[in-house]
Amino acid sequence: MKKLMLVMAVALFSFGATAQNFNAGISGGIPTGDFSDFYSFALSIDVEALWEAGDNFDAGIATGFSSSFLDSEFDGDNASFIPIAAAGRFGISDEFSLGADIGYALGVNEGNDGGFYYAPKAMYGISDAIDIVLSYRGFNNDGDTLSNISLGVMFGL
Repeated sequence: MKKLMLVMAVALFSFGATAQNFNAGISGGIPTGDFSDFYSFALSIDVEALWEAGDNFDAGIATGFSSSFLDSEFDGDNASFIPIAAAGRFGISDEFSLGADIGYALGVNEGNDGGFYYAPKAMYGISDAIDIVLSYRGFNNDGDTLSNISLGVMFGL
């Protein structure tokens, strides 16, 4: 697992050297969906490298780390993932943009097989280098979905 994390970090920093936009952020969320009764909070760290693909459209790659924390009433592990996704962002105005990350999330903890990952997003730029991000994140495996609605901040690096 440590080797995988190292390879991902090197790859992202290599892409970041040529990317038009290299961003990192953090967000907190409220679990929704199939497992909302079992998890109390979600925390995510995001890293993305984006390139201009057209007028008002950027495309690239995204990864990070996301963990949903098991409610104290239950025994078990937090559900943690490393998403690896294609990313797209469409600028609606100078301040607002919409986007999505779609890919696969590697399950980190024991018994977590990972699965399909998707995260539609709405972003509001409060400055040239800082966006407020509202997103819905879904991790789907065999029809079961662990999801959350999150609010966070993304910093341009």
